[in-house]
Amino acid sequence: MRHVAIIGAGQAGSSLAAKLRELDFDGRVTLIGDEPHPPYQRPPLSKAYLTGKLAADRLALRGPSFYAERGIDLRLATTVTRIVPAENRIEFGSESLAYDDLVLATGATPISLPVEVGGALANIFTLRTIGDVEEIAPHVGPGKRALIVGGGYIGLEVAAALNQTGVDVTLVELQERILGRVAAAETSAYFRSLHAERGVRLLEGVGLVSLEGEDRVLRARLSDGSCVDVDFVIVGIGVRPSVTLAEAAGLAVENGICVDLQGRTSGTGIWAAGDCASLLWSGRRLRIESVPHAIDQAETVAANILGANRDYRPRPWFWSDQFDVKLQIAGLNSGYDRTVERKGARPGSCSYWYFAGEKLLAVDAINDARAYMTAKRLIDAGRSPSPRDVADGALA
Repeated sequence: MRHVAIIGAGQAGSSLAAKLRELDFDGRVTLIGDEPHPPYQRPPLSKAYLTGKLAADRLALRGPSFYAERGIDLRLATTVTRIVPAENRIEFGSESLAYDDLVLATGATPISLPVEVGGALANIFTLRTIGDVEEIAPHVGPGKRALIVGGGYIGLEVAAALNQTGVDVTLVELQERILGRVAAAETSAYFRSLHAERGVRLLEGVGLVSLEGEDRVLRARLSDGSCVDVDFVIVGIGVRPSVTLAEAAGLAVENGICVDLQGRTSGTGIWAAGDCASLLWSGRRLRIESVPHAIDQAETVAANILGANRDYRPRPWFWSDQFDVKLQIAGLNSGYDRTVERKGARPGSCSYWYFAGEKLLAVDAINDARAYMTAKRLIDAGRSPSPRDVADGALA
């Protein structure tokens, strides 16, 4: 009986296992996760789950009986230690498991602070898993003082969530502006004002020099010469694709596990999907860290394991919730040379449209679902409105 083994029980791995059964695959499916929790949603971790507004059982991607009912062997709290491609097997502890097809859906790992700046002190956290939030939760509450390191989306989401629980939040961003690596100056300015109005202290162009304390962190020394007293620190300076197993198995790795457009790695019978996988797109190796991408790519890989031979076409879209503001992003803005602002129909809503010449690349829609849907439809179709029509509001 043909056996598909999946390493990684996150959004991509869970979606792939479910899709195999949906496509009537009648062989064995094994889904292996290193956490003790059944597959769950990660986006709410930095928002509703962190603030206690969402219970743990609401995070689950599927009901408790889903996997057993579909004959999916879900193995939790299991860490795969080695892939042996020549023998088509994987190892974990003293056990090994043979496979016919292997899928790597190993995700990504948050970047931690180095020990030399005080990163080994207690009460310094990253936020990626349920376990991370459970460690942070006892420190959250009115009057507590938090330092957020990193002004990307995860840092800003955490800052907003903590602020709403009464935590005194300071956020430092080494670059000259928040969201500097992922968004235009206009989007940065919008969220800078939003956070400042709600009482988050944003320090842009300011780096972390060191964290100090005897056993746990007590203060942060910053590059502008100031010191901030803190009770805990959350680090949001990015993630790295989890490629250790792939590298040790001799698979090609470049900004993630290299896959072709159908999801195949350089190893025979080995596939990859989700945050850990990089595909060649428009001449460069691209990783897309988003839930829709993880689902779509994983489902394409499932179909290709069963012989569909279908290329995956990424349709990037993302979102971020901060306070009462929803940012929806369609497309990838890499290579833009100008942005055009479009006012929304509701007060406070707007969108920023990214162009390279006359070509529409991406849109940031802020509390403006209509602009987002319009832009998404245009980008999916490969159509570009004129920048003048965008600015004038002359779009359906």
